[in-house]
Amino acid sequence: MTKILLADDDFTMVTLLKTLLGMEGYETASLLDKAGDVLDNIRREKPDIILLDVHLGDRNGVELVRQMRETDDLRNVRVIMVSGIDKSDECFIAGANDFLLKPYMPEELFSKLRAV
Repeated sequence: MTKILLADDDFTMVTLLKTLLGMEGYETASLLDKAGDVLDNIRREKPDIILLDVHLGDRNGVELVRQMRETDDLRNVRVIMVSGIDKSDECFIAGANDFLLKPYMPEELFSKLRAV
């Protein structure tokens, strides 16, 4: 089963995505309620794919992807970045595997998940 880590600070979005992805057979986890270092939490969760918001509370998702790509044990984790503003170029340069512009349809999300 593919495990997807939801890295978004919007409780409603995380709840909806957990339900939607669960119905499609994905295992999900969220960083929403996790304290401490984001990279350490990613290591603990061991996701196959991270759905990462560009604006993650007080953290910058683009910088987080950059850090992951420079870290041996997180370098190959697949990352789909999401934002309400088209920051796709910036995300790809930082090392994201794909980008979704909010709002997106479930079919678009599932297509991206299958692709990465």
